[in-house]
Amino acid sequence: MYTDDSPWDVLLIGGASGIGKSRAAAHLSARHGAFVVEFDDVVAALQAATTPADHPGLHHFRALPDPDALPADHVLELQIATARDLDDALLGVVRNRLTVDVPAIVEGDYLTPAAAARAGAEAARQGRRVRAVFLHEDDPRRIGANYAEREPDSGPRPERAAVSARYSTWLAEQARAHALPVVDCRPYATLPERLAAALA
Repeated sequence: MYTDDSPWDVLLIGGASGIGKSRAAAHLSARHGAFVVEFDDVVAALQAATTPADHPGLHHFRALPDPDALPADHVLELQIATARDLDDALLGVVRNRLTVDVPAIVEGDYLTPAAAARAGAEAARQGRRVRAVFLHEDDPRRIGANYAEREPDSGPRPERAAVSARYSTWLAEQARAHALPVVDCRPYATLPERLAAALA
């Protein structure tokens, strides 16, 4: 049985790939009876409904023959560019969730702190509560271990993990610049309590 004592109508959980956002969202969903939106599903739907010719910002990676062969700096630039191009999509999801009187959690790699801050300010003008928190992990070895646990057939994927760690650092810096809380993923055992404290 959950107790809805949440200080938010919509909670945004951002962070890089492989750091535990889905696990954190599941825990908070169970506690607050919140509906979970995986923003990656929204991204996939938008990519399926568009083409690189008409919406190039949504297809930075799909237009490349082998993204894994790119230098890490270029991959990071494309990751950030894709996230920024999805800011309006995130705002659309938040606006839609605020039409329903059920708390919602939106989690994903492509949530930017700038869009989260805009969503929070827009909701506040309507007397609604949108909060955001960004999970952070800057150790590529830990992220690689998470990949290996989540996708055992693919292994730790060290190049992808290294980019993810750098993207996590960029997100954390941007979140702090927008006065949004940043919570270190580790130690995992205390993450739920630390998230609750950051959002109180």
